[in-house]
Amino acid sequence: MATGNPFTQGEGALQEGEREGAPLGGTRAEAIQRLQVGFFGLFSMVLVVGVANIVYNRAQQTEEAAVPEAAPTTEPTEAPPQRDPLVDAGVLPDIPAEPEVEDEGTTVPDVPATEDTEPEASGDGPEVP
Repeated sequence: MATGNPFTQGEGALQEGEREGAPLGGTRAEAIQRLQVGFFGLFSMVLVVGVANIVYNRAQQTEEAAVPEAAPTTEPTEAPPQRDPLVDAGVLPDIPAEPEVEDEGTTVPDVPATEDTEPEASGDGPEVP
């Protein structure tokens, strides 16, 4: 049974420029490329954290400079009444939102019962004499 490096392509087969030792060592150019990628990733993370810090500081400065409960610059106006599109189209009649209240002086007073008028009987059906 052959004992050797499992990462090599055959027994004792070394590619040109490779050294025996670390299985993922690779060539010098590959090592430099891995370092460049690592440094680029590290630099990009530092750049992202720096930009986030700048944005956070600006937001704090803006918040501190803002006037709390600032007064409105225009006078409030009464909101226009809402229109009903079905009434505008003529599908429904125009019904006021609040019912009209009659004055108490215009109500009809109760009329006392006379002899020729009988009070209405309470019951479900017509009364049979």
